[in-house]
Amino acid sequence: MSKFSSIREFAEAYTAAWCSEDPASVASFFEADGSLAVNDGDPAVGRQAITSVAQGFMTDLPDMQVFLDDVVAQEGGAVYHWTLTGTNTGPGGTGRSIRISGFEEWEIGANGLIAKSAGHFDAEDYARQIGS
Repeated sequence: MSKFSSIREFAEAYTAAWCSEDPASVASFFEADGSLAVNDGDPAVGRQAITSVAQGFMTDLPDMQVFLDDVVAQEGGAVYHWTLTGTNTGPGGTGRSIRISGFEEWEIGANGLIAKSAGHFDAEDYARQIGS
């Protein structure tokens, strides 16, 4: 798996990227033509598009922290379980804090990076907590 010795080590580094305030570091965990879909939405394809998705979360929740709850290897990939916390103090923010858990289903590509990620969390609960 790329420069990582285990899927757990990969997941820990991916988690740190989400906490880094550097959205391009999140995208670096994806294959060049990798994709990230959130809650069955249209996938962001390619590192630039993935960087934009990560930037959106980082802008809305400037103090965002992501915690690795678990990662479970499976044929061709893994399921990455996470919890996210933060305060919606970005532009037009509500000032409300959130705590939400979810997971990503990963397909790992030929270079040991994420080829496809399907992310899932309770969007209604997220909206309720954030006050939108």
